[in-house]
Amino acid sequence: MLKPGWSGRFFEDFAVGDVYRHPAGRTVTTADNMWFSLVTMNQAPLHVDHHYAGRTGFGRPLVDSTLTLAIVTGQSVTDVSQNVFANLGWDEVRLPNPVFEGDTLYAQSEVLELRPSRSRPDVGVVTVRTTGYKQDGTVVITFRRTLLVYRRGHGPGGPPAPAGADGAAGPPGP
Repeated sequence: MLKPGWSGRFFEDFAVGDVYRHPAGRTVTTADNMWFSLVTMNQAPLHVDHHYAGRTGFGRPLVDSTLTLAIVTGQSVTDVSQNVFANLGWDEVRLPNPVFEGDTLYAQSEVLELRPSRSRPDVGVVTVRTTGYKQDGTVVITFRRTLLVYRRGHGPGGPPAPAGADGAAGPPGP
């Protein structure tokens, strides 16, 4: 029997105080840090020059903080923004502890505020506080994120079913 996969939360599915522990961890590699730094034109030697970074107080390269923000935001998509219309902003971004190559990041988000959109009746405004932490539980990033999330029945919908998946005949043969 065909069963639908997870399609994410719609505005009506959120409640203030809910906490979602996001399921996927992500180990940050040297290649991740190097490529992200180069793609974003961040030429700080602390991220891309192992010899230089080895002579700093950290003794090794730091992961680009915007990569940490991107990974932790990405980890939250499954639970928070699978049905996003648009991101409105990230606020109060804090980086209390460093992330190093080889660290594994995990995340969770708490719903802080909900309200219907005043200008778009098909979406609602959701604000969450997301916390990213590494394998030993050390918090490495926190931020507030505000986004517009579709109301149930108003999003663009998921991927189309393959021909014949619902028992209907597929495309005509050759």
